[in-house]
Amino acid sequence: MSATHSSPALSVYNTLTRRKEPLAPLRPGEVRLYVCGPTVYSWVHIGNARTFTVFDVVVRYLRHRGYRVSYVRNYTDVDDKIINAARETGEDPAALAERFIEAFEDDARALGLLSPDVSPRVTEVIPEIRALIQALLDQGVAYAAGGDVYFQVSCWPEYAKLSRRNLDDLRAGERVTPGEHKREPLDFALWKAEKPGEPAWDAPWGRGRPGWHIECSAMSEKYLGTTFDIHGGGLDLIFPHHENEIAQSEAAQHIPLAKVWMHAGFLELENAKMSKSLGNVVQLRHALAKVDPEALRLFFLSSHYRNQLAFSDDALADAEKRMEYFYETLQRVDERLGGREVKPGPLHGDPDVHLRAFEQAMDDDFNTAGALAALSGLFAQLNEYLDKPPAPDRAMVVRTLATLRAVVPTMGGVLGILQSSPLAWLERRRDRLVAQRKLDRELVERLIAERSEARKQKDFARSDAMRNRLLEMGVELRDGAGGTQWKVRS
Repeated sequence: MSATHSSPALSVYNTLTRRKEPLAPLRPGEVRLYVCGPTVYSWVHIGNARTFTVFDVVVRYLRHRGYRVSYVRNYTDVDDKIINAARETGEDPAALAERFIEAFEDDARALGLLSPDVSPRVTEVIPEIRALIQALLDQGVAYAAGGDVYFQVSCWPEYAKLSRRNLDDLRAGERVTPGEHKREPLDFALWKAEKPGEPAWDAPWGRGRPGWHIECSAMSEKYLGTTFDIHGGGLDLIFPHHENEIAQSEAAQHIPLAKVWMHAGFLELENAKMSKSLGNVVQLRHALAKVDPEALRLFFLSSHYRNQLAFSDDALADAEKRMEYFYETLQRVDERLGGREVKPGPLHGDPDVHLRAFEQAMDDDFNTAGALAALSGLFAQLNEYLDKPPAPDRAMVVRTLATLRAVVPTMGGVLGILQSSPLAWLERRRDRLVAQRKLDRELVERLIAERSEARKQKDFARSDAMRNRLLEMGVELRDGAGGTQWKVRS
C-alpha cells in the first residue's frame, strides 16, 4: 500500500527559512539526508535517541511515499570529549570510541532504528577534511596560526543566517581562551595542532586533528554531494555546529549546503533540557531495561518532533499501556479471523479512511502525533467491529476486519511499532512485569490450572475464588477459544 512521490506535496518545516515548504528534491524521486550522529565518548541518552528516532521515521515515511532515500548518519570518533574520557579510563582514544560505537549500535538495534546507508567516521575522511580546509585557506576565509587553522567569520557576511543570532551580541559574549590563536573571538577551529598523547595526522600546515564542525561538512560532501536535500539534527546543534557547517561549506563551494534544515526538539527531564553536560541524563540502555522498545518509540513520537517533550516514568508507563491495548486488539482480531483466507467482496464503510488520515498527518511536516491519532482511530474501529459489528452481514464484517487489519503493518512500519506478533509481544510484556513485581510465577500458573480444573468440574464457586485470588495478586485472566490467557495488571 506504499504511495508514490506523485502524491500531494509533502511539506517540511525549514529552520533556515522559518516556514513550511513543499519537499522538492534536487533529484526527482530521490531524497538525500544527512543527520549528525553521536560523539562516541559515552552511552547514548534518550534525548539523543529521540532525535535519531525522529529521523528514522522521516526515512521510513519518505520510502513509504516512494522516494529513494540516501541516508547518512555519522560517528564523531575523534574529539576533545573522547580524548578527555579516554584519559579518565586510561584507554586509547580510538579504543574507547570503538567501544562506544558498538554500544550505540546495540542500542540502535534494540530501539528498532534502521541502519543508515552510510555511517562514516571522522577518522575515515581525513583526506577530505584536509582538502576542504585547503580550499578555505586558498579562498582567504581561513588562516593558519600556531599550528591551528581557523575559519574567519568576518570574511563570511552570511554568518548566523540559520540561527539568526546578532553578531554583535555573539562577539560580546565570546572570548579568546588561553592557547588559542584566533584573530577574532567568533573564529572557530578547522584544525587543532598536535598535543602530546592525542591523535594526530599530517597536514600542510602542521600535524594535528580536525575541529568538530569541519568533519560533517567533509562527510556530507563525500557521500551526498556538495549540496543535498535535508540536513537534520537536534535543536541544540543549530548554533554553533550547523551554523559553522553552513559557513565553511558554502564559503568553499559557493552553493547551499542543504535545501532544508530540520531540527528535533529537546527532551526535558525535571523541566530542563536533557544533556550530558548538565548531568540530568537517562541512558537509552537503562530506559530499554525498563520499557518495551516500541513503547519508547511511541513515547518519542507522541508529540510533534519540533516540540519539546517531557520525560517521566508515568509517560513511559502510559506509552506501554497504549502498546498493550494495540497488541491485545490485534490478538482479538487474529483470533476472530482464525487464520483463514478471506474472500473478496463488499466492505462496510471506508476502511481506507485511516491510512489517508495517517498520510495527511505525515505529509504535514511529519506530524507523528496526528499519525498516531489516525492509528488510534483505526484501532477504535477494529474494537467496534469486534464488540458491536455495525453490519448484519457476518461475512462483510469479517472482510472489513481483515482489510483494516492489513493496514496495521503499513502504518506501524512507518512509525517502527507493531512489528511483533501480538502473542510474542504480550508475553514479553507479561514476563517483564512478573520480574519487576517479583510475582511467584509457579503459584500463578498453579492457581490458573486449579481454576481450569474447577471449571471443568463445574465448581464455579471454586473457579471464582481462584480468579479473585489471582486478581488480588494483580493477575487478570481472559478465557478464549485457545484456552485461558493471563496478564499482569498495569
